[in-house]
Amino acid sequence: MKDLFMAFAASAAFACAATPFVKRWAEKVKAIDVPKDNRRVHKKPTPLLGGLAIYFACLMSILLFVPLNEKVLGILAGATMIVICGYFDDIKSLSPKTKFAVQIIAAIIAIYCGVRIDRFTNPLYFIYKAKWIELGIFAYPVTLLWIVGLTNAFNLIDGLDGLAAGVSAISSVTLLTVAMLVGPEQPYILIMTAILAGATLGFLPYNFNPAKIFMGDTGALFLGYMLSVISVMGVLKSATALSILVPIFAMGLPIFDTLFAMIRRFASGKSMVEADKGHLHHRLLAKGYSQKKAVLTLYSVSAILGIGAIALVETKLKTAYILVFVVFLLASMGVKYLGLLDAGKGKNKLDA
Repeated sequence: MKDLFMAFAASAAFACAATPFVKRWAEKVKAIDVPKDNRRVHKKPTPLLGGLAIYFACLMSILLFVPLNEKVLGILAGATMIVICGYFDDIKSLSPKTKFAVQIIAAIIAIYCGVRIDRFTNPLYFIYKAKWIELGIFAYPVTLLWIVGLTNAFNLIDGLDGLAAGVSAISSVTLLTVAMLVGPEQPYILIMTAILAGATLGFLPYNFNPAKIFMGDTGALFLGYMLSVISVMGVLKSATALSILVPIFAMGLPIFDTLFAMIRRFASGKSMVEADKGHLHHRLLAKGYSQKKAVLTLYSVSAILGIGAIALVETKLKTAYILVFVVFLLASMGVKYLGLLDAGKGKNKLDA
């Protein structure tokens, strides 16, 4: 616990100290988010690249507290690629194909170095009497889809001051708690998760409304990537009854928001990479929520899902199924309330 606290505190201190320097650098290289369309909620130009502070805080802390091996070096190599891609995208927008290609390469590097979903516990044990579902050769595409999908999911929720940073911190703390309960693949995963939580919280005071700096794609893609690989090594391979659902709950907000966006865009005939105003945070604003109230509401939802993830670890299979049903029921009510599957036709407060 002492090592975890030291790693967490060091990472938070590094991020907090580095953010003002990153802000000045962003202004120097003109990495500024100028509100030029009605999708953007902020009213004045705001520096980007805040993710650099999170990245360097994590990098420094990992070098200090984590023993370097092939997996850790592979994760850092992939993360560095993601950050470089995000950096240039924040300065001068890159094409979706370019960003997607970099994400795939970064994921392949992690997979090559041993970050793989080889198996997970059988959620239908009462029907098919096998404790584990072995993926075999499918481990590679499944892991690739998981890493790339989550990398983009966290980028999609980065639409309000402090939203992606706060949700990432909650997800990190959830994964850390679960990993402590189940015992991760390697003990250093606990330290890496604590480091990620610390760096995100160290950055958050500068990013919460009214934000002085945005993390940009540099930070959102980095956080999604790191949380995806950490979840593979810390939770998905555990012997928990519904291990496959634990990280889905822990990172439920960006995952569900992304799934709803894909369904919504497919139903309306739009491209999957075409931006819209149908995300969770947009819908809350359309309901009349202020930025702060919308962010705090989504923090609460993320925290409840995190508690659900921890509960899945501590409950028996039948109880876990009841919990999943309750969450599904509540999520369905939320989808209907916010109209998350609507095509976004017509006027609302965001169109004003």
